[in-house]
Amino acid sequence: MLAADAWLDSSLYDFWQGLGRGWTKFQDIMSVFRVTGIKRFFVEILSDAFTFGAIGAVLMTALALPAFDATASGEYNKAENYSVVFLDRFGTEIGRRGIRSDDSVALKDMPDYLIKATLSTEDRRFYDHFGIDVVGTLRALMSNASGDASTQGGSSITQQLAKNLFLSSERTIERKIIEAFLAVWLEWHYSKDEILKLYFDRAYMGGGNFGVVAAADYYFGKKVQDINLAEAAMLSGLFKAPTRYAPHVDLAAARGRANLVLSNMVAAGFLTEGQVTAARRHPATPVDRTADANSPNYFLDWAFEESKKIIETTRHASNNFVVRTTIDTTLQKYAEEAVTSTVRENGEQYDVSQAAMVVTDTGGAVRAMVGGTDYGKSQFNRAIVSTRQPGSAFKVFVYAEAMEQLGLKPTDTITDRPVCIGDWCPQNYGRNYKGTVTLQSALAQSLNTVAVTLSIKTGRDPIAALSHRMGLRADYPVTRSLALGVASVSVLDMASSYAVLANDGLKTPAYGITRMATLNGELVFEADPNAPRERLLSETTVAGMNSMLRGVVTGGTGRRADVPGVPVVGKSGTTSSYRDAWFCGFTGNYVAAVWFGNDDYHPTKTLTGGTLPAIAWQKFMAYAHTNIDIKPVFGVDFVPTQTVVAAADPAEEQVEVAQRPPTLTPAAARKLLDLAGLFRGELRAATPINNQAAVPGSSAGL
Repeated sequence: MLAADAWLDSSLYDFWQGLGRGWTKFQDIMSVFRVTGIKRFFVEILSDAFTFGAIGAVLMTALALPAFDATASGEYNKAENYSVVFLDRFGTEIGRRGIRSDDSVALKDMPDYLIKATLSTEDRRFYDHFGIDVVGTLRALMSNASGDASTQGGSSITQQLAKNLFLSSERTIERKIIEAFLAVWLEWHYSKDEILKLYFDRAYMGGGNFGVVAAADYYFGKKVQDINLAEAAMLSGLFKAPTRYAPHVDLAAARGRANLVLSNMVAAGFLTEGQVTAARRHPATPVDRTADANSPNYFLDWAFEESKKIIETTRHASNNFVVRTTIDTTLQKYAEEAVTSTVRENGEQYDVSQAAMVVTDTGGAVRAMVGGTDYGKSQFNRAIVSTRQPGSAFKVFVYAEAMEQLGLKPTDTITDRPVCIGDWCPQNYGRNYKGTVTLQSALAQSLNTVAVTLSIKTGRDPIAALSHRMGLRADYPVTRSLALGVASVSVLDMASSYAVLANDGLKTPAYGITRMATLNGELVFEADPNAPRERLLSETTVAGMNSMLRGVVTGGTGRRADVPGVPVVGKSGTTSSYRDAWFCGFTGNYVAAVWFGNDDYHPTKTLTGGTLPAIAWQKFMAYAHTNIDIKPVFGVDFVPTQTVVAAADPAEEQVEVAQRPPTLTPAAARKLLDLAGLFRGELRAATPINNQAAVPGSSAGL
């Protein structure tokens, strides 16, 4: 034990002695690096610089982590919305929706003075720096410190592109640091020309336009390749403050900014003062955009929403699309004229201020859509968004379900008598009862008690289910008054539902888009016209329903909708308190649903579906069936009059039969009159005075 104790004591002593000798040697070594005097001051500064530099590097790396994540994902910011160019059924452009963007023009095809104007104003050292313009940043800091509120910033084009592609527009130190990292990343991965092309395509230019190509078309109605120097200067002035200098917002400010851009081009050495003089004296003038008001705007609003659904379903990377629609601009004008003229002529009498109409062909393609009487005053689309009660127009579902479920025929009889469900006892419009009537007569006279009796026999749930299968999309409660149309429906859905009867009982949803492609022609979506369709109603039911609906027009509540020479079928509808009035029907060519009412739901002055809605419906159908082949309606005993061309007997005197000329728009008629006047003037100028009596329309011949 004594030996162990001695060994422990000696070991501890030797350890501490060795540690002391080691520390002494370390001090001797470190004494070599000891600095005194003025040298110590510089060493301390350098040491602190390294220390804070290390701390800063750690912080910068931490702040740059979001930038690393952004680049690692490989995804750019989506534009605020999609850019869609809409074409009618024949391929003519009819309008645009969403942002306006176009990336189809290569950088080499853009005007040289547009590139120089942009570089001289936004980033003169673009082709020299590594993504961050240190000189420009210092200049901007000095400018801000001096209180200069100009639009001159320190961000390079690469930094601005990094913000557009990856970041938000918030102004924070953290975002600027991330922006700097992303700018360097862009410089490493893209060439200068590629960065400049992306900048020209993605920069916001005001007015819903992204990129110089879309802006040139929107502001000047030109391709970007065709703009002149003054217009290029105005476009280049939009990059930093598009909302402030957009020419359609403040033309004077836009021209002032363009003049500054011209001065920048001279200062940068790109042009001389003499070369920009003409552009200063003749500044750019934007085009008038009032013509956009003549587009089928209600339809375009709906088609844009439908386009976004297709884009989101296909998950396509592009934001710029061209969509071919089903709209027929001639029928659209007919529909607008039918609705607005009817409201203008009779609206005050019936205290009704709004109307809507949807027209499709028998396959469901929307040919016209009117969502109100004036899009400029109200963009609310009453054909799509608004859901109103259809009244007796809903009875087609009641009768169709009864014929399907109970095997009834139009000639079967039913008793029109009082009927009650609990304490609810509906009455007919005339508050009387017809006794024993056929189903065809009951539908033609729109007898409420018969419809309720049928709903009791079939059950209300099957009727509601059939209505949804045929085209009604809005949910509604299944109440005891369902048979009388106490449900929420849209004009578009009613047109789709009636189209089932026009299409031999097949499911016929309304659609407005036939094809979608990117600006570069890449196909995104194309409708299949031969796609199989679900049969909802048997041919027997369709024939019976169409025959009964024909009776509504020939001898019932829809007589005002009849078009001579055309097999018209349909049904009127009027709600309680006269808040809503409808007429829905079809021919062998078109299906249309019309609604009249007031936005604030106040009652009209006894307006029924058989009056103004039927009149507007008839106006449209009379226009639409002029000079076309009239098609028959399945189940309707009506043979359209066919034009027969027979060999004429030269010996017989030919009697000219007056025919209705094709319907012309007012603008077309004015152009024809102007041409006629020009022809008469030329004839008078070329004809001797003695022979002017032979000139048609001349004063000598009147």
